[in-house]
Amino acid sequence: MRFQRSSGVLLHPTSLPGPYGAGDLGPEAFAFIEFLAEAGQKIWQVLPLNPTGYADSPYQCFSAFAGNPLLISLDRLAEQGWLSRDDLSAVPDLSTSSIDYGTVIQFRFTLLRRAAARFIATLTGSSKAEYEEFCAQQAAWLGDYALFMAAKDAHGGIAWTGWEPELAARHPVALARWSDRLAAEIAAYKFWQFEFFRQWSEVRAGCARRGIRIMGDLPIYVAHDSSDVWTAPQLFWLDERGHPVKVAGVPPDYFSATGQLWGNPIYRWERLRADGYRWWLARVRGVRQLFDMVRIDHFRGFEAYFEIPAGETTAVNGTWVKGPGAELFEALEREFGELPIVAENLGNITPEVEAIRKRFDFPGMAILQFAFGTDPQGPSFRPHNYERNLVAYTGGHDNDTTLGWWTSGIADSTRSEEDLRREREFAGSYLNLRGEEIQWAMIRALMASVADTVLIPMQDILGLGSSARMNLPGRMDGNWKWRYEREQLRPEMTSRLRALTKTYAR
Repeated sequence: MRFQRSSGVLLHPTSLPGPYGAGDLGPEAFAFIEFLAEAGQKIWQVLPLNPTGYADSPYQCFSAFAGNPLLISLDRLAEQGWLSRDDLSAVPDLSTSSIDYGTVIQFRFTLLRRAAARFIATLTGSSKAEYEEFCAQQAAWLGDYALFMAAKDAHGGIAWTGWEPELAARHPVALARWSDRLAAEIAAYKFWQFEFFRQWSEVRAGCARRGIRIMGDLPIYVAHDSSDVWTAPQLFWLDERGHPVKVAGVPPDYFSATGQLWGNPIYRWERLRADGYRWWLARVRGVRQLFDMVRIDHFRGFEAYFEIPAGETTAVNGTWVKGPGAELFEALEREFGELPIVAENLGNITPEVEAIRKRFDFPGMAILQFAFGTDPQGPSFRPHNYERNLVAYTGGHDNDTTLGWWTSGIADSTRSEEDLRREREFAGSYLNLRGEEIQWAMIRALMASVADTVLIPMQDILGLGSSARMNLPGRMDGNWKWRYEREQLRPEMTSRLRALTKTYAR
């Protein structure tokens, strides 16, 4: 699907400013929408909005269908009457530039539970009707997710394979017993989903009023410790106790000598195919409720995926296995029509992968930071080689900020100081640097290109260094914490972005 010529900003909602330790869907989200509109931007790209699990990563979530309760605006709960202003007055001392997830989770869930109790105790009239309608509409996943989370809490947060065996195996008697025992906790989790989706629909409507589309993110895999795998273990390669026997990752490459071991369970694609990919149809249907466009992370894995035996400590000993290929997207197209999908086609991309992408007219991606080194894809990432049906970035959520990339390079074991020196020299020559800040030179190069879509991480607009990096792949902690502070966004940045957008007709 071709997108209109436009540009936008990549910023996850947790990175928004605000007084409660992490960004959310409250007033600062609407202030950000106003910034986008004033700067002439037409797209807001976010990372997955699902409830985060391991290492607080939006790519390791407890559900592929639920929303993250931590994104619920406490201010909006107070406006609804589910919290009082006194409830919001006891905010712990929290950083405004980084997220302390442990403290934020404890603080926010204390108030979220209080709000849930008040909502449930006063559930009458139109609120009750709206809530019951939501529960009915989301019944395919909501009850299982709420029970999964309540049971996880009751078992001290451990993975579902360590629960009472009958519950882990979803024996009907155990499901009924635990559902009764955890009724109040299940109701709270359902309320949080109701409120998340209500608040997100208001954010999405606010974007629509300003002519802004939201691009979401759909990871190819789901987390093992998730309601998705617990509810449908037959769709994944698991042993009799529910543990993965095959896990996902990518092989050694230009960026990592040992590859990346993600650990997500591998789909049993033959079983998904047997029922017409019903699970994937439901997943994409849910994503379409949230976003106008969606980036599919690791698109390459649909043509062939890298399978690693469970228990390996690196990705060295994996093998490539054929995936569902075009057949899955044919099923999706029959169900939904033309698909507003962006295919993340970075890394080891084969002609077969590109054939699927081009068959469905999905735009691919280009990362300008990768254009100047020895990456085999480098030439295709240079703007003079772009095609129109492309989404071009200065950098993505896994990259350093552009200023950080320029001043400190990329810390990995596959590159030398000489590689970095040559990369910088070539970048400076290519971009014709004459005193302009590197991030704005790169933004200008992308804006001027023929690529239909340009997306800029907020860190680059703000001109921030490596301390503002969102994620460093392979680092076990310290990721996903960055937030910007409102005073960092100065009027001249908005004007500069708007001027480039107008100059290059985006």
